[in-house]
Amino acid sequence: MWRILKFQYYKLLRSPEGAKKVSLGFAIGFGLEMLVIYTASLVYVIFYPIVRLAKGSFPAAVIGNIIGKISFLPVFLFPLAYTLGKMIYPFHVQKIHHEPFTISDLFSSHIFTILKSLLQSEVYVLIGMTILGVVFGLISYFVVHYLYEKNRKLRLKKRKKRVREPLVQL
Repeated sequence: MWRILKFQYYKLLRSPEGAKKVSLGFAIGFGLEMLVIYTASLVYVIFYPIVRLAKGSFPAAVIGNIIGKISFLPVFLFPLAYTLGKMIYPFHVQKIHHEPFTISDLFSSHIFTILKSLLQSEVYVLIGMTILGVVFGLISYFVVHYLYEKNRKLRLKKRKKRVREPLVQL
């Protein structure tokens, strides 16, 4: 797992875009990963447009999303998100009792009722995860920006050092 993270990290740092564009894309991808499970993966419908409208790097957003998946943070933060959502939206949410869904139900005309019942039953978690996604997105923006600039300066320093060293003649 660490090897995959390290590979994705190096891929991210060697991206030709600037530090702000890369860190913005990473932050959006990492932040939106917090919502994937609780929106039944509907967040991927708006994933690409959000990254492009924010003028972030799409490859960095995908890498941020992958790192968010590998970290299992959305699963671990479920109780915290539920509590946070209940504090922010203290009203009682009426849960719709539904029968188990089948594959044929997904292709029927009742798809919007199914999606409504899924989203309505998890409204507290959705509110909490949205807030946590924004917080983790902001944190990851500054972390990735710092690491990107640090790596860029280190590579520049190594390049200057190689130019200054005289060639050894035999």
